[in-house]
Amino acid sequence: MNLVDNLEYNTERPPLHIPEYGRHFQKMVDHAVSITDRDERNKVAQSIISVMGNLQPHLRDVPDFQHKLWDQLFIMSDFKLDVDSPFPITSKEVLQQRPEPLEYPQNFPKYRFYGNNIKRMIDVAVKWDKGDMRDGLEYAIANHMKKCYLNWNKDSVEDAVIFQHLKELSDGAIDLAPDGESLTDSGQFLRNKAQKSNRSHGKKSQKSSRNRKRY
Repeated sequence: MNLVDNLEYNTERPPLHIPEYGRHFQKMVDHAVSITDRDERNKVAQSIISVMGNLQPHLRDVPDFQHKLWDQLFIMSDFKLDVDSPFPITSKEVLQQRPEPLEYPQNFPKYRFYGNNIKRMIDVAVKWDKGDMRDGLEYAIANHMKKCYLNWNKDSVEDAVIFQHLKELSDGAIDLAPDGESLTDSGQFLRNKAQKSNRSHGKKSQKSSRNRKRY
């Protein structure tokens, strides 16, 4: 007899419900489902749970670890295993429910290059009383917005553009244009960015030279 003709291929086998446990584990679960005696079936299920726990000792201290193991056991049995579970049995329909889509945490998607933190800072500044502290915070925010803009656009930008964006993001509560003040020069931001890039490149070159083999 040609043994090659008797080989089993994964494409001919039933699909694994949880591939991480492997084919032999799936066969153990299938055997438990086929047992007619309920007491014997419960004993086999408990034995399978014990082996599953031994395969993941690093998770023993995780809350609801045993509950998760029992859920996985029922999933591997395609919810056909009728045993006495110490935990409520999660239905197949509940596990297959798709979670609600999460909203993207973007307060003002029109100017995403500023980031969410800028909008939060603006919301805080608007709540402050008028005075030197608020004025300082508003200009600090405007300067940071200009820096973010240049990181995104990599070119110069007029202060009037930043002031207009700040006014729009604050719903008109912060308008720095009439004050006649100037923000940090664009060239200064670009030079600082270039210097940081050069320092980072220099450190990488030093590490590369230290790691180079010498013969």
